[in-house]
Amino acid sequence: MIALGVIGTNWISHQFVEAAIATGEYELKGVYSRKLATAQEFGEKYSGEIFYETDLERFLAGELDVVYIASPNSLHFSQAKATLLAGKHVIVEKPAFSNPKEMAEIIELANQKGLLYFEAARNLHEKAFTTISEFLPVKGQILGANFTYMKYSSRYDQVLAGEEPNIFSPRFSGGSVQDLGIYTLYAALGWFGMPQEVYYFARKIVTGVDGMGTIILRYDLFDVTIQQGKIADSFLPSEIYLTDGTLRLSGINAFEEAHFYQRRTGETKELPITSLENPMIEEARNFAQIIKQPNDPKLGLRYEEWVELSRNVNEVIYHLRQQAGIVFEGDRNMKEE
Repeated sequence: MIALGVIGTNWISHQFVEAAIATGEYELKGVYSRKLATAQEFGEKYSGEIFYETDLERFLAGELDVVYIASPNSLHFSQAKATLLAGKHVIVEKPAFSNPKEMAEIIELANQKGLLYFEAARNLHEKAFTTISEFLPVKGQILGANFTYMKYSSRYDQVLAGEEPNIFSPRFSGGSVQDLGIYTLYAALGWFGMPQEVYYFARKIVTGVDGMGTIILRYDLFDVTIQQGKIADSFLPSEIYLTDGTLRLSGINAFEEAHFYQRRTGETKELPITSLENPMIEEARNFAQIIKQPNDPKLGLRYEEWVELSRNVNEVIYHLRQQAGIVFEGDRNMKEE
């Protein structure tokens, strides 16, 4: 069993731990929180011997194989670095890091230590993602795409009341493209590769980050238009336009249905999409495979592809933020390009 430690005690940490346990590959062994009572409350629903720590150094000295980090975004870098220096693999909830400098340092450190770094971008690891990828034709037959993911955050009510919650704060590397837009970018870059040009028409809110916005990714033969945001709701599907029809996706952050409309025949074909109740099970299982078989060449190649995609998504988000004038505290060490 893989000994799992957790940093961050919000709902998404519960979802990942439940997914990890459901795979039969992990056992929760440690929980870190700034408050002991919070850590204990988090762990009480899980069986087994679990240790609790409010000191990060002592926590990372525990008997752990891998640490899942789901703290506020701005803390990911320092906590991931400390985890790797302590000799543990690291799984960082998306968005992994604030900028390319942080990303590069973590990847380099993981390689130096012979350890693994994963970004928990769940839609990439769903079986449906591969099913759609295998269905898509060569790029010369792709005409374009429209991806949409907009979901109102209840914490925006706090912004309207004059507060600055973490997810809408530049101090904590917040904003919509970091949180929800990243799913759309993982899909676009995962299926189509790195774009040649990127453009962002952001709607900033009073805290200085983006509340919503429109992204355009320019490829050599087609464009991808993305609508994403956290201050409004959208019920639109996502679509990929092909020379012979249209692929319609029920969602882009998680895949429940996919239908292909064939223009010539007028018929609609349903792709064999299956979704699990907990959408994080597949990523937890994928991570476990590589942790347990680090020398398998096929798994090693897959891992390198994930890391490169994580790096590329991070770079695109950074360029989008630069265009929108969204600056995080974590950007102060970035060198001028």
